[in-house]
Formats: sequence, structure tokens, C-alpha cells
Amino acid sequence: MTSLAHQLKRLALPQNDSNLLSRRVVASVLFDPKDAASMDRSTFYALGCTGLEELMGIDPAFSEFQETLFSQASLDLERSVQSKEVNKKLDKSISLFLTRLSPYFLLKPALKCIEWLIHRFHIQLYNQDSLIACVLPYHETKVFVRVIQLLKIEDPTHKWHWLHGLQKPGVPLARGTLLTHCYKDLGFMDFICSMITDSVKVKKPRLGSVQLRVIFSFYASTIVSALDAVEKITNSIIAKLLPFVQLGLKSNLLDYMAATYMIVCQMAVKVVMEAQLVDSLTVQLCKSLRRMPRLSREGLSCIVILLQNQKEGIVGPKAFGYMCAIPTLVSTLQSIATVHDISPLLRYLLPHLIHFVMTQDGWFLSELCINLQWHLFSEDICTNIYSSTIVALCRLLLEEYVSCSIELPSHRISALNKRIQSTVRQFESRYPGALDVALENHVKKVSSDHEKTVLHQFISLTMSCGKYQILPDSDTSLMLSLNHPLPSVRNMAVDYLKEILTSEHVCIFCIPITIFHLALSGLAFLRCSVLKEAVRVLDDPCIFEGNPDLKAQISWEILPFLVLTNAAPKCVELQMASCVAETTLLSQHPLTHGWAKGKHSCCFTVHLNEPTTLFKFLSLLWGYNSNLGDQLDCRVSAILQTQALYVGKALLCNQPIKTLNVLASGSSPVVPSLLVCLCSGVCEVRRAAIAVLHSLSGVVSSPYYLLVENLLKSSEEIIADPSYLSQALSKMYEEALLLKDKKKKLASIEQLLQCVQLPCCPSYTCKTLLRALQDVHGEITKPFFTALGDEKIQQKIISVLFDLLVGNKNPACAQAINGVFKAIAVDAELVANELMPVDKQKVTATVQQTRRSKMQTSLFSRKTQESSGAVPEENVVSWPRVTLILELLQHKKKLRRAQCLVPALFNLLSRCLEPAAAEQENLEYTKQLILSCLLNVCQKLSPDGGPISKDVLEEDKFNVELVVQCVRMSDMPQTHHHALLLLGALAGIFPEKVLHNIMPIFTFMGSNIMRLDDTYSFQVINKTVQAVIPALIKANEGGSAQSEGHMETVGSHIVHVFVDALPHVPEHRRLPILSQLMNTLGPSRFLWVLMLLLFKQHVTQTSVSASGAEKEAVVERDQDFWTSVCCEFEVKEQLTSIIRILQYLMTLPQDKEEGKNFSDVIFNMEANSGKDLRHFKFLSVSFMAQLLASDRFVGKVADCEDLTESTLQTLHLLEEVLRYIHAVARCVEDNADKPTAKFWRALLSKSYDILDKVNALLPMDSFIMVMRGLMGNQLASVRRKAMELLNNKLQQRTQWITVLLDLIGVLLNIVGRSHGQVMAQEEEELAINRQTALYSLKLLCRNFGSGHQEPFVPVLKKAVELVADKDEEKNVMGSALLCVAEVTSTLKALAIPQLHSLMPAVLDTLKERKDLLNNEIYLLSAVTALQRVSETLPHFISPYLEDTISQVSITKRLTSCPQLSVRLSSLSTTLATKVPPRVLIPTITKCHCTMVDVQQNRLGPLMIILKEHIIHMEKDQLNNHQSELTSFFLSALDFRAQHCQGDLNKIGEIEGYVIDCLLVMVMKLSEVTFRPLFFKRHLLVRSDKPLNHINRGVIYDFSAISITIILKLLLLLIVAFGLMLHAMLIFPVIVVSNKCVFMCVKLENMLGGDEIYKTHITKHLVPCIAQFAVALGDDSQWKVLNYQILLKTRHSSPKVRFSALVMLLELASKLRENYMVLLPETIPFLAELMEDECEEVEQQVQKVIHEMETILGEPLQSYF
Repeated sequence: MTSLAHQLKRLALPQNDSNLLSRRVVASVLFDPKDAASMDRSTFYALGCTGLEELMGIDPAFSEFQETLFSQASLDLERSVQSKEVNKKLDKSISLFLTRLSPYFLLKPALKCIEWLIHRFHIQLYNQDSLIACVLPYHETKVFVRVIQLLKIEDPTHKWHWLHGLQKPGVPLARGTLLTHCYKDLGFMDFICSMITDSVKVKKPRLGSVQLRVIFSFYASTIVSALDAVEKITNSIIAKLLPFVQLGLKSNLLDYMAATYMIVCQMAVKVVMEAQLVDSLTVQLCKSLRRMPRLSREGLSCIVILLQNQKEGIVGPKAFGYMCAIPTLVSTLQSIATVHDISPLLRYLLPHLIHFVMTQDGWFLSELCINLQWHLFSEDICTNIYSSTIVALCRLLLEEYVSCSIELPSHRISALNKRIQSTVRQFESRYPGALDVALENHVKKVSSDHEKTVLHQFISLTMSCGKYQILPDSDTSLMLSLNHPLPSVRNMAVDYLKEILTSEHVCIFCIPITIFHLALSGLAFLRCSVLKEAVRVLDDPCIFEGNPDLKAQISWEILPFLVLTNAAPKCVELQMASCVAETTLLSQHPLTHGWAKGKHSCCFTVHLNEPTTLFKFLSLLWGYNSNLGDQLDCRVSAILQTQALYVGKALLCNQPIKTLNVLASGSSPVVPSLLVCLCSGVCEVRRAAIAVLHSLSGVVSSPYYLLVENLLKSSEEIIADPSYLSQALSKMYEEALLLKDKKKKLASIEQLLQCVQLPCCPSYTCKTLLRALQDVHGEITKPFFTALGDEKIQQKIISVLFDLLVGNKNPACAQAINGVFKAIAVDAELVANELMPVDKQKVTATVQQTRRSKMQTSLFSRKTQESSGAVPEENVVSWPRVTLILELLQHKKKLRRAQCLVPALFNLLSRCLEPAAAEQENLEYTKQLILSCLLNVCQKLSPDGGPISKDVLEEDKFNVELVVQCVRMSDMPQTHHHALLLLGALAGIFPEKVLHNIMPIFTFMGSNIMRLDDTYSFQVINKTVQAVIPALIKANEGGSAQSEGHMETVGSHIVHVFVDALPHVPEHRRLPILSQLMNTLGPSRFLWVLMLLLFKQHVTQTSVSASGAEKEAVVERDQDFWTSVCCEFEVKEQLTSIIRILQYLMTLPQDKEEGKNFSDVIFNMEANSGKDLRHFKFLSVSFMAQLLASDRFVGKVADCEDLTESTLQTLHLLEEVLRYIHAVARCVEDNADKPTAKFWRALLSKSYDILDKVNALLPMDSFIMVMRGLMGNQLASVRRKAMELLNNKLQQRTQWITVLLDLIGVLLNIVGRSHGQVMAQEEEELAINRQTALYSLKLLCRNFGSGHQEPFVPVLKKAVELVADKDEEKNVMGSALLCVAEVTSTLKALAIPQLHSLMPAVLDTLKERKDLLNNEIYLLSAVTALQRVSETLPHFISPYLEDTISQVSITKRLTSCPQLSVRLSSLSTTLATKVPPRVLIPTITKCHCTMVDVQQNRLGPLMIILKEHIIHMEKDQLNNHQSELTSFFLSALDFRAQHCQGDLNKIGEIEGYVIDCLLVMVMKLSEVTFRPLFFKRHLLVRSDKPLNHINRGVIYDFSAISITIILKLLLLLIVAFGLMLHAMLIFPVIVVSNKCVFMCVKLENMLGGDEIYKTHITKHLVPCIAQFAVALGDDSQWKVLNYQILLKTRHSSPKVRFSALVMLLELASKLRENYMVLLPETIPFLAELMEDECEEVEQQVQKVIHEMETILGEPLQSYF
């Protein structure tokens, strides 16, 4: 495509699209384009409005489009002719609507709305961007592809051309394609980001971001994935995203901000950004967290990732201030630190914290930061910070303090010291080593005295200020002196320490106990005497007197020295242990009392001499570290814990096997305590515990044996990972479940659980063990829950489970809770208590009590609000929690006493329906869950759908009204569905209650659901009908008459609802809906009601709205539909319905005046006129007649298996029909003089039609019995109707039963004329009956006569009598003649005795011209009778043959009736073919002699009979009668000579008949037999008088020419002879070749028109000349003929030239290779024609040349 074409295409307007003008294919999302083309605009509008209403039920914000895009005015708005301003406003409205619609796009209502916008506003052409923005988040669905297929994006330059590849295959957009296009096309990336901003703008703030969650998810996943997929993030991408990132960080929408966090994280990971940008992003992130603390974890994680992946130190102090204002900063960081490394954030945060605390004195934020700093240092946040970072922080803390102290005055320094002392000491307690290193490094830099003073001030702030005190002799600190390499300095330090402790003026609180602990633990290289001296100093009562806390602290600090890891007698450990044991502190302590006695053995064994007691103590040390409390007022460090473990290992190695068995038993705490140690966070503790377990590995009798063995196999993993124990136990449990002998392995784990339950097991041990066992089938099992027993505990567990489910966002957790709840067996009352409002603990017993309680509560609420002005929080339903509980109940099977849920569920349902609740939240889904739960309860209580005992569930507890209200108030089809299913279940359980509340449901369905054209709504209707009605019918079966009558009334009302809604139901849905309704109600009970209501609807609505011309079409259409409805059911049900309809019609009054007091559900006399009543009756009767005659009904009757039952029903129906006919006949008599007389006669006629159709259904024996009775009826009309029924039965040609012959006598009695005097009207009735009876006899004879001839002899006799009676009525005589014809053809020879009476009577009838001409039917009957008699008895009619032929000839000339002409032709053929020649030819000769002078008009039909006779004559017969025929023809051909004075045209016509007849005979003669005839005729012509010679010559010439043309090939010599004799009169040539030349001249004869000329040439002349050429066989003659033809190619007429070419081609095809000799002279002529001025001739010559090449097998182009 050229650039200009591209430009023109871009400038093309959508309204110029030709598809908009075509209705063959219409763009559509929901329908096939061709189907959519057949739908009108109102259909699409109704569809769109329906969708909008449903959307308004979900989001009321859509209501603003009711008056714009979906208004009535939009039906006539054509945007292509609107102004630019109008279209711009329309585009804005459409864009706004599509933006709001996007979150609901996959819902059916949304698609309905889009369908309307596409159809009316062509948004696929005008608003492509908005439409794609609406559907793009669903790019992986088929609906997205369906929308894309509507777009015109074939142009490669189109913005959305990259989606063109999806249109043809119809596959969804691959995610990879979307991402690739996103990072390659920044315009598309901007489009995606703009989608979010547009959506946020149009969404109301109060709705939050829930509705936009799909949009935000698409935005985040697409942008993040695109950034991840791109190889390098360029500055352009960053610049494109930054504005939207800033908008997201400033947004108040939770999901929008979360999506932005994800994008910032991905940018931070993929690219190193500039310092200014990183600083700006960090500031904005902190600001957003201050506004949105709910996302503190996500936001701080984003900051961590940002700082972790960007350059360090580029974030300024501004972010620090906003970060400190985050309320949950510390707790969130603590939570993150347990999983991730937050050191990048701490490296930024802590220095700023330290600086801020030091410099900002008196400011409120300073106090805030101090608190923050305290928490940061006190929590386990800094555990993952590297040691170098901690040292740097300590150094910074010291430097900041020194810097501030140098600058600040003394009074502010004291305030600073007071402010930071707690922080310094807390930091020191967490990181003492780091602080020591910082102090040591700083000491090296101190130069001035002031700096030393400041340093000492800082040291005084620490808890270890004593160890940093400067010694006067060494000019260094006490700590450094004690660690000095020179012994003299160390001795001096110890002496100094002694002096301070013994000084009376020293404040003991200034010397923390940690100095001594550090001295003792850090001076292992010192001699033992020094250590003993230190212990002695600590044991001095002067130190701890009056200070019990210090005394306890010293005791616990020196206690670990009692632990021995070396048993050598002279080891330092043993000496120190003895020294410590002898101290006053330990000797007075209750735990270590008496230990000093065991100086030369293990101190433990001195005091704890029993192994079990000893190991209980060790177990206490092993596990006490995990205790959250401090009941013993001591702290067991990891070092002490490790030492105790190794002591235990050493002791276990020396224990006998018996003791080991006791220590490893289930009651011993050894193994559980060791498992607790395996969960320790210190690696060495876990290693020591594994070592102890090795000592127990050989104790096979222990219940923990298999557990210990399995754990020892995973020693390395356990030592490396503190959480691996949980995995190991889980793995062991799963493996045990797969083993056949699983009890042994499971016993170990079960033993752990039993241990946890022991009273002596500490709580911290239980906690740790249960945490280790959390992955071991970590669910609440059914046995466990059942074993709890106490309902309060079960209630609490259930409540906690539900609470966890509400606040949890982890899918795995939710799934686990779901599995637990499904597995356990729960009492329904526990769940019901959870469903009740907050302040309610018990379930209300009945609905009445619930209402009463609710009324009291509402009254109390109003009083409280009036007094306090605030809404109380009591009695408030937590709908999210309730919804989750209801979801769990959907699949809950193990539920005891399910009926306890019913009151609670109805309570919730009632609250859902309250207007206030509906306004606050969309509770449609909750309603559906409640209804589903109620249905499950019903099915659980009554699996078979039957009634429930009152002891199980009282009827009052089921509030059916609420369920009905759900259907009526809700706009959601799913809610309707659930409510209707519940009603169906309730109908079987409480039928009476449902029955009294069911009508509002069906009324609602008729006005709403049935009008929707979608499969789901159709299914809802079906399920409603299937669910509710059968249960009602089943419940009322066998009930009281009153209940049955009530059910009938309700059923009629239900049918009435469906019929009223039927005009609004889509046509293709009507039949299935009504069929389903009837199948459910029972067609035998309610089909008649349905049909009558349909009739009434047509009478009162359909026909009234139709115009005069349309009424017939409307009636026909409706009757076809009614027939289809009826034929959906069995014959029995249809017949029953017809009976019920007839019975109902007989109950109706004759007119409205009589029915003033008539009231009925079906037809209300007060609401309808008398005309409506008559129309209703007539329509009902007409339809019944049509139904009984329909093919489908008759087919069903034929297929009916139970014939007996069907027959009985038909007889019953017949009785009802006769009863109805009698009633109508009486009405005819009563209304004979009234204006309605015509109506009643028409109704009676239709009633007879029903009788006719019913009789057609009867078996033959029943039918005959009925007919005999009816034909004996006194009323002539009844007798006639019976005969008509009989005739119809006979015409159907079913299996014949000869018992019908018994009706002959009855029919003959009817044929006989009545001898009494009757009135004229009765005479007419009797005449019609006699004709009908004769017709019946005729049909009986036709069907049975061939096999039973004798019974029909009286019939023939009676018919002949009627024909012979001159006074008989002509119509009756006509029927008698037809009966005669039928009976005679059947009886054959038995009819001969009646010929003498019959033939004269029939012939006399034909002679009565006046009567014949006035009554064509009468004439036709007479001819038919004559024909059938002649055909049946041709050999016996010779006495009447002449009169018969004469009458045929006369009648043929008189009639113009086509039927009569056919019948006369048939009679002529019968005479010509059936009568032998010996009889017929003399008779024809005689007739000819009679007619030739005075009855010349009859000669034509006479010659036709003779001609047909000659055609059918055999050769022998012709030879035998040739002389007779020759004489006849010589006489007949002499007609012109004998009547030369007559009309020449008439003469020519007669001669034509003669010649045609002669030609037929000539064709049958041989040459030998023909020659005498020809010469005889020729001689007769030559020997006559001149005038006669001329006349005879003329006729002879005509006959000769005719014979010559016909026999030109067969009788060539004779023709030539004739031509020679009459050369001057006929042809100018005498030889065949000359004849061919002459025939060539015929090419120029174009008389008669083009069609005749063409036919003459192609059908006659061309084949004749070609055949002559073949017959000649001489090339010399061929040349002459060929040349003559070629000369015609130069004729002036194109037609002649064309015909000559055709003749030339035919000649070549006949001569084939012989034509080669003629080719040289042909070529020049063809060459001339190749340049002919006529195009057709030129084309024909090309064809001729081509065909000649094919025929001759040689190319001819070389000759031209």
C-alpha cells in the first residue's frame, strides 16, 4: 500500500464503513453475526437495559447511564450524523462507562451492555481504545478474543495491529506477547498505566479499591513482569513509569499503593538509579507508610529492597523523619527480620537515630527517637547485622557523644547523659564486645585531658564502668590492666581491685557483678590461687549484705563453676568447684545445700545422688532456656546449657543399662528435654544435644528408640538448621503411615503427645514440642475434637478457627482450616452460636421468638440512640465472618442436629433483607449461601423429600415468607436459583405452608425471569417448576377433597401466570417452558387449563391487537403453536384434555346476560364481552378439530400401544362430543331468530368436524355401531353427518372390514324417496342426504365390490331406477349416474341384465340438451357413466353404439369444460380401443354417411375415434379391413368435390381430420399394400371432370405432400414418382441432388419469426440435408451440395450465414474424413467469414474450424 493510501485510510471516518449499511452481518459479542443481523434494534436495547439493571444491583453507580447511553432517546441516535461536540460528549460518556464496567467485564450483564453499545454506538469503530482498556485485563479469556475480532485493525500502521494475529485463529493473547509489546512499545506501557489512573478517577472513594482489584492486579503483574523480562531498563522506561509511580505512592487506595510498591522493587532490582531519584523514592515511600500504616510491612520491605540494591549512603536525612513517624515501625521490622535481612535499612536508620538523639535536645521528636532507638536495640532486630556494622555503630555512638560533650555546656551534658544512659546500657547488654572494641580504639586517639574526661563520662554511663576505671599507677583502665601482658601489671590490678572491695567507703552498686564474672571467666591463664581469692572476695558478706538481689545474682553467676567437664583429681576445674561449693552463698542456698561435703567427687552426685533426680535437674537446665517466664529467678545461658548437656553425656556413658532404660522411658523428661534442645537457635547447643542422644541410641526398650534412631540419621541437618526437627518428625510420620507395621513408628510420636499431656511436663517444654510437631499432621482431627467432650472447649476451638479464617490472608492456612472443619464432627448448635450476632449466645427456638426478640432489640436500640445519640455495637452481624462460616457449611457433612441451624440461618436471612443492611453491603452472595445451607439442612433431615416429624423440626421455624421475599426482592439470578431450589425442598416437607406462599414466586417469574433470553434463566425456570410443583402435588396426593381443590386452584393460577408472561418470552423458549410446566403439573390434570387460557389470551389480547389482514395469519400461527404444545404429550392426556375442554364449554352460559353471576378462574364474564365469549367458544372448538386432524396427533394415535384404553377414551370423547353437539343444536334452535344465529350454526358445523375427527380415531367395529345409530337418527342433518363420516372413513383406505357391507341396506333406505308430504326446506335436506347416501354406496362398492359383488346388485338396480325416472331431481340423478358407473365397473357381467334399462336412459339423458348445458356436473356424471359402461362391457353395447358415437360427437362440439373434455376423450378412447373393428368400422361408416350432409360438425370427433382405432389395430386386422377402409377414405377424401359450394375453411378443417386419419393408416401399410391405394387415388383424380379434377387434385396434392414429408426416407421411389407426375405443382427439381440444392435454398426462408426459423433449421433442415449427403455417397454430388451451402455464407443476412456454418459443420461431421476432398474449396469461404462484421458469425466460424480440426484430425490454421 502506498503512503498516500495509508494517509487516506487514516483519514477515513468510521461512519463511512460499508458494514454499517449492511445488515447481512452485524458485529456482536454474544451472537453469531448472521443471527445478530436478523435481530431488531429493540431486542438489543432490551438486552442492554437488562444488563444495566443487573449491574445497578451490583454497583449503584451505573444508574447515571440510564438517562444517557441507555435512555429511550438513544434508540434513535445515529452518531455518524451528529456534530463534533455531541460525539465528543458521547465518547466521554462511553469511556466513563467502559472504565467503570471493566472490573465486571466477565459477568453476563456487562456483556449485555457492551452488546448494546456495539450495536447502537459502534464502539468497536469509534471507541477502540476505551473498549480495549476495558477488556485488556482479561486478555487470557475467550471473551477478550471475541471483542478483538470485532475491531478493524488490518492496517499495519494501526495502533492495535499487533493484535490482528489473534482475530482469525481466535486464540487468547499470550502473556509473553503482552509483556514483550509492553517494554518495546512505551506508548502501550503508558496506555496500561493510564488505565489505572482513569479507573481511580471514576471510582468513588467510599467504595475503596475492592472493585478495582482486578485492574490493579493486571497493572502490577504486567509492569513488573515486563520490567523483569526486558534486558535493560532504559532511562526512557524509568521516565515513563515515574509519574505513575508517584501517583500510586500518593494514592489512598490500598491495592494501588501495593502495586506501586511491587513496581518500585522491580525497578530497584533491575537498575541502579541516580542518588537523587533513590532519595526521592525513599521519601515518598516513607510518606505513604505514614498515611497507610496497613501496608507497613510491604512498604518497609520495599525500602529494604531499594536500599539493598542501590548505592549505600545516598539517601538523605529527610526520609528518616517520615520513617520515625511510622507507628508500627519496630514491630514490623521485627517481623521482617525473622525472615529477611534488614541490615541495609538499619545501616541507614541507626546512624540517623544516634545523631538525632545526641543533637536534638528538648524536641518532642527527640523523645520519640529515643524510644524508637531503645526498642530497636532491645528487640531481636539487629541480630542479623554484621559485627563490623555493630562496631561502626558503637564507634558512631561514642564519637557523637564526644563531639556533643565538647560543644555543649556542663548542664546540658548532664541532661544528655540522663537521656541516653538507658540506650547505651541496652546497647552494651546486647553487644558488649563491640562496645569494648570501640572504646579500645577510641582510647588510642585520646590526646587531651578534656577528651579523657568526656570518655570517662561516657564510660560511667555503661554498666561496666568499673572495669574501665583508670588505675593511678598504670595510667590505664582496670579491664586493660587485668588483661595486661606483664604479670606485675596484672598483680597490681588485682591488688587494686581488692582494695576497693575492702574499702568501707566504696559504694558496692558502682561495681557491677559483671566485673568479677569477666575477671573469672577471662583469666583462665591466671593461677588457681588468684581465682580462689576472687571467689573469696565475692563471698564476703559485706558485698551483698542488705541487697538480696545482688546476693542472688552473685550466686547464679558463680554456680556454673560447679559444673565439671574433667574428672582429673588435680584439675583446675575440680579445685574451683570445691572452692565455689565451700562459699557461704552456695552453702546457704537450698539448691546447693550440702555440696561442700563432696570435695573429691562430682558435686552433682554429692547433692543429687539418685540418677533419676540428677537427670531431672539436668533436664531442667537443658530446657529452661526456652522458658518465657522466670519462675526460678535465674537465667540459663547458652554456655551453661551446653555445659549441662556435655555433663549429661558424660554421666550417661557411665550408667548401667537398667538405669538407661529408666532414663529413656516414657515417664522420664530426658528425651523430651533433649528434643527441646534440638530446637535451640544456638548451633553448639544442638550439637551437644545430638551427642547426648548418641548415648541413648542403644536403648531398644525405650518408646523413643525409633525416634532417636531417625533423628540421629539427620544429625548434620539438625545441627545446621534449628527448624529441621519439625521436618524430620513430619517425614517420619508420613513414612510411618505408608508402612504396614506403622504402629511402632507412630508410637514414638504418640509418646511425645502423651508426654505433653503429663502434669509434670513444663509448659515451655510443651510449647516447644508442640511447635516441633506442628508439621506432623498438623490438623485438628475428628477423634481429637470428639475426645474434648466439653462443649465450651469445642465452642472455643470452633470460634478460634473461624476467627483465624477471617483475619488470615494465607491461602494455605485457609485451606487447612477448611480441611479441619470438614473432617471433624460438629454439633450444629455450636455453629449456630457463631452465626448469631455478637451479643447472643443461644439460638432462638422459633421464628416467633426470633421476631419478638428482634422487636425488643430494635426497641431497645431506638431508646439507646435517643438517649445517647450513638448507634450501639451490640447485636451487630460481622458479615465477612458469617460469609466464611457459611462457605464452610456448604460442604459440611459431619454435622449433628442440623436442625439447630435453621433459626440462626433465618435470622441472618431476615437481616440480609433489611434495607439498612442492603445499603451498607452487597449481601447477595451471603443470601445465596444462607439459602444453600438451608437447602442442605432440608436434604439432610429429609433425604427422600418427605415430611419431617415435629420432634425433629417444627414447622414454625421455617419462615417461607422470607424465602419468597428473597426471590421477589433480589435482582440476581443466582439468588433466585437458590431460593427456588429451597422452596422445592420445603414443598415436600411443609406442603401446606409452601402452597399458601407460592403464588408470589410465580408472579415474579412471569414478570421478570421468563422475559430473559438466556440459558441460565431458562434453567432457573425449569428447576423451579421441577422443584416446587412436584413436591406440592406429591404432598397433596391422597389428601382431602378441600386440599385437592385448593391445589387445583393454585395450579390454575400458576398456569395463568405462565400464559400471561408468554408474549414476553422469546419464541424459541415458549414450547420448552410450557412443556416443562405441564410435565411437572401433570398434563392429564392441567393441560386443558393451559389450552383454555391460551385461547382466552388470543381472544382478549392477540386478536385485538392484530389488524384485519393479519388476523388469519395470527390465528394460524397460534394454532400451530398450540398443536405443538399438545403433541408434546401422550394421546391419552390429549384426549382427556379435550374432554375436559368440552365439559368446561358446556358449563359456560350462552351469552353474557345469562352469565352475570358466572365466575371462574379461566374465563371471567365480568371482564369480557359477549363477543369475546363467542369468539372463545368458536376458537376452542376449531382448535380441537384441528388438533384431532393434525399429522402429529394421528401419528401418535397410530403408535399407541394400548389400543383398548385409547378406544375407551375415544368413545368417552365421542359421547362428550355428541352431548356437546346436542347442546349446540339446541342453542341453534333457540337462537334461530337472533343476530347470533349465524354464530351458532358455524359452531355446530365445527362441532360436527370434531365428531368427524373423533370417528376417524375409532376402531372399525365401534365405528360401524356408531354410524348405524346415527344414520337412523330422526334429524336429517345428523344422518347426513353420519354418512359424511362414513365417506371420510372409506376415503382413508385403511384396512377394510367387510362388516361395513351391512350398511348397504340402511343407505338404500335413505336413497329411496319419501312418500309423505314434506316442506321445501326438508325436501332439499332429503335430496342432499340421498346424494350423500349414493356417494357412500359408491365408495363401498369401490372398496368392497371386487370381492363381494352380489350385495351391490340391488344398488345398481336402484340407481338405474333413479336414472330412468324422468321426474327425479337432477343432482340426485347425477349422483345415481356416478354410482352406476362405479357399480357397473365393479360388477362387470352381473351388470348385463340392467343394460337394456340403463343405456337407453343414459342416452336419453344426453339428448336433453337444455338440462345438460345448465348443469355441467349432471352432464359429467352422464358421460362418466357411459364411459365406465363402455369400458366394462364393450362387447354388449353394439345396439347402442351408433347413438353413443353420435352423442359423443355432439357433446364434444358443445362443451368447454376441461373436466368434461377429458372425460369425453376418455370415452372416445374407450370406444376406439375396446370395440372390435368388425363392429366399429361399419358403425363409423354408417355414422359418416349420416353426418356428411347435415351434421358435418360431428365429422371431426368421428375421425378422431377412427384414427385412434386404426392406431391400435393389429396388422392382420388392418389387412382384413383394408378394402373397407380404402373405400371409406376414397369417399371421405371426396368431400371437397361433393361440397364445393360450402365454406372452404370448414372444408379444409374436415379434410385435415380425414388426412390425419389416412396418414395413420398409411404409416401402418407396407409398400406393397400402399401402392394400390396411391394409384387408385391418382387415377381417380386424373379421370374426373375438370372442376372435380382440380378439387380432387388439390386434396390429393395435400395428402401426397403429407405422405411424402413423413415417408421421405422410407418411400423415396414413391415420392420421386409423385414428384414427376406433378412437377409443375410441387417442386422445380426431379432428382435427389437437385432436391438437396432446393433444400439449401430453404436456408433463406425466414418466415414465421426467429424461433420458428431456428427450430426449422436445427431440427429439420440441417439433419435432413446431412442425411441426404450420406445417402448420396458420391463426391461429385457432395461438391455441388457443399458449394451451394458455401454460397449461402455470402448471404446478406447474418442469420443465413450463421445457419450455413451450422449446416457446413453438420455435413463435415457426417462425412468425416471424406470431407477432405471438399476442404480446398471451403477454406476461402471460411477465411472470409473470419473477418465477418457479425460477432456471432465470427465466433461460429472459429468453432467450425476447431471442430473440423477435431473431426479431420489435421490442423487447418496453416491453410489460412
